[in-house]
Amino acid sequence: MMAWHIGRTEALSDPAGARRKALAKLAALAELDDPEALVVPILLDAILMAESYRGARHQVSFLPELTRNVDALLRELNIHEKAREWAED
Repeated sequence: MMAWHIGRTEALSDPAGARRKALAKLAALAELDDPEALVVPILLDAILMAESYRGARHQVSFLPELTRNVDALLRELNIHEKAREWAED
């Protein structure tokens, strides 16, 4: 199975398709041990990023932290997905 990824080009050229792809990935959240522990920090970072960027013309200060949290969420979802695939084999 190929690694899951939504690239910048895909997100900009087909935002609806990119959203569908992300929602399909997030469907496994309910199967994780503690999904709130992964999702809440991302939501907080996204809120802070949006608020810090509102009307500004500078680098978003919360983007690196948001990226780390999103990466952690995707890593957990990928681990869960692989474990499920191995259990089915």
